[in-house]
Amino acid sequence: MNSEHTKFEQDSDLEELVLKESIVSVAGLNSDNLQIGIRGDPSLRETSLVRNRYRSSIDEVFDQLEANLEDLLINRSTYRLYVGFNSGEIRTISIFDPLREETHAGEKLADSAYVDRQFPKIAYEDKIMLMRELYTALRASSIYNTMPDYWKSIMAKRSAVWKPLAKDKIPGILSTFKVLREMPDYYLRNVTVCIVQDLVRMQFNCDGTQLVRAEDLKKFLTENLGS
Repeated sequence: MNSEHTKFEQDSDLEELVLKESIVSVAGLNSDNLQIGIRGDPSLRETSLVRNRYRSSIDEVFDQLEANLEDLLINRSTYRLYVGFNSGEIRTISIFDPLREETHAGEKLADSAYVDRQFPKIAYEDKIMLMRELYTALRASSIYNTMPDYWKSIMAKRSAVWKPLAKDKIPGILSTFKVLREMPDYYLRNVTVCIVQDLVRMQFNCDGTQLVRAEDLKKFLTENLGS
């Protein structure tokens, strides 16, 4: 057996191990899983039902804010959105500056004039095209090509199967935030939506984290809330 063949087998083994170790795989959540739950601080779980509910500045303006969040993801430069209900902060990442995260006060984002100033408009289809161009440029980099071969294979496969979050799914996802926030016991503390992945990340007051496929979010709500 020559060394080239041995290296190929080693790379294949490493690639398989990396994918098995990942909570979220190349294509997202495993097709057998509706969602993945990650437990957090047990002391928070044990006291969650006796702690007073905190109503934040985002709760006060969410009816106005929801439409603007939809606008950010569909019509503007934002591709990743974090809503911190307890902290009152909203973090965004722009396709025009993809390595930098910005933080905004939730009540300010309820103001459409603020959104117009802070977030350049871009058609959803153009945003997806720019993502593909950025990944193409990255793969052409000489530094990128210093990665181990098994990681190059992983990235190539990821690129081949990648599909962005469908635009028509976004309003339905955002409409669940208020429902999850107003649950009587284990309610939403923060949530992240990224159009690069068909995935919604949610943390609750019991410190648990749920990773749910965006397309299955309604099913998740039905199975867990009966709504």
